[in-house]
Amino acid sequence: MKVSLIKNGKLEIAELDRPTLNKKGAIVKVNGCGLCGSDLVKLRTGKAKEGTVLGHEIVGEIVEINSDTNFELGDRIILGHHVPCFDCHYCWGENYSMCKQFKETNILPGGFAEYIFVSELHLLNTAFCPSNHLSDEEASFLEPLGCCVRAVKRSELKPDSNILVIGLGSIGLLMGQAAKALGYKAYGCDLLEERVNLALELGFENAFISQNDEQVEKIIKSKISPIGMDAIFMTSGSDKTLNLALKAIRDGGTLTIFSSIKTDAGFKNNDIYYRELRILGSYSPSPMDLEDSFNFLESGKVKVHNLSTHYKIDDINKAINDTVSNKILKAYIEL
Repeated sequence: MKVSLIKNGKLEIAELDRPTLNKKGAIVKVNGCGLCGSDLVKLRTGKAKEGTVLGHEIVGEIVEINSDTNFELGDRIILGHHVPCFDCHYCWGENYSMCKQFKETNILPGGFAEYIFVSELHLLNTAFCPSNHLSDEEASFLEPLGCCVRAVKRSELKPDSNILVIGLGSIGLLMGQAAKALGYKAYGCDLLEERVNLALELGFENAFISQNDEQVEKIIKSKISPIGMDAIFMTSGSDKTLNLALKAIRDGGTLTIFSSIKTDAGFKNNDIYYRELRILGSYSPSPMDLEDSFNFLESGKVKVHNLSTHYKIDDINKAINDTVSNKILKAYIEL
C-alpha cells in the first residue's frame, strides 16, 4: 500500500505492507487525512523517527472488521487516535491525555497511508459514522475540533464570558466556534486581514487586526470590557503574543495555552502572582470531547467547509510548504 513516511527530514512516498486483522478491530481504507500542526512540529524538530507515518485526522471506510461494536463493513468512519484507560491517577483527575494508555494507543501505521488498523478500543471509544451531509474533508475536522472543545471546557469559564483567540489559523477559528457553541462570547485577532474577515463570517462577536499590543488593548477596553478579557486562548504559536495576552487579560483571568513555541519564553512569576492569573495548557481531547465535536459538526454549530485546501498524497510536501508559508489555513490530504 502507498504511504507517506519520514525520510531524511521530509515526507516521501513509499510502499508498506497492508495491515492485517489478527485481533479485534477493523481495517480502514483511508479516504483522506488532515495535516495537523503537530505533524509539522514533529517533522521540523525531528521528534518523529525515520520511517514514521504521520497523520491522525482520518476519514475512511471499514473494509475488514472483527468487532463486538455496532460498526459494520462499509461504514464511513472518523475517529480520534488515542484512548485513555479511565482508571489511573491522570484519568481520575481528568487529565486524560497524560494517561499512559492514551499515549500508547495509536492507529497503525498513521493517517497518511492507504490502509490503517483501528483497534477495538478505538471503535468503542473514539469512532463515529458521519452523516452524508458532511463531506470527507469536513468530517476530518473531528479530532482538531475535539482538541478545541477540550481546551474550552478545561478553562472552566462562567456563562457568557468574553474570550479572545490570539491567532486565527484553522485552530483559532475552530477554538472561537467551540467557545461559542459552549456558551461563551468569542473575539479574535490576527495579523492577516483575510483571517479576521473569516472569523467574522464564522460568527465571532468581533475580530480585528493585531497591528500592535497597545492597539488591541485599546480596542478591547473601549469596545468589549473596560477590565479586559475573561479568558484568552493562545493558538498562534508565536512568543510575540505573550505580552499581548498580558495586556488583554483581566486580573484574575484565564490564559489557556494551545500551541507550542520555538523558544523557552513564558509568563513572569510576578505577573501571575500579583494579578492572580490562571494559566493552563490543553493538549488533546478525551472521548467525551470527541463526542461533543461530532455533535457540533453534525448540527452545523461549528462550520468547517472553508477551512482546508485539498491536496493529493503525492503533493503532501507542497501542502506542508503552503501551510508553513501561510498560503493556506490547513491542508486535507486525499489518499
